[in-house]
Amino acid sequence: MNNKSYVKNNIVYPYTEVTQNIRVSVNTNYLSDQSEPDKNLWLWSYHILIENLNKSSVKLIDRHWKITDCTGYIQEVKGEGVIGKQPNIDPNNYFEYSSGTPLRTSSGFMTGSYGMKWHNNEYFKINIPTFSLDLPSSNKIIN
Repeated sequence: MNNKSYVKNNIVYPYTEVTQNIRVSVNTNYLSDQSEPDKNLWLWSYHILIENLNKSSVKLIDRHWKITDCTGYIQEVKGEGVIGKQPNIDPNNYFEYSSGTPLRTSSGFMTGSYGMKWHNNEYFKINIPTFSLDLPSSNKIIN
């Protein structure tokens, strides 16, 4: 469930969700200088913060993204780790990274999950909060 904005290290994360006492927070940015609307290409970056609020360490094993554009077209991305890493996250510590995604329309949203392992190698999944990819000038409609 999305909560109110969360702030850490002077970054505002408008999207945040806690699963298994692990908080995943997301901040997005439209990359106007790299987008080419006349070629149906809109690019966004996103910054992810994963905080381990548990008393034991966890390891990020894999990811599964669903990226949906405003026409309803869904692209799925699955793979090991994130940005080529499978980080261990110690108790009361965090891991953060930035990545990006293209869309063929001017707006959409992303959602997904991370596969994790506890220190005893038990596998589990945590939610990535659903977040919107909207042009800064667009009106956001919340249902």
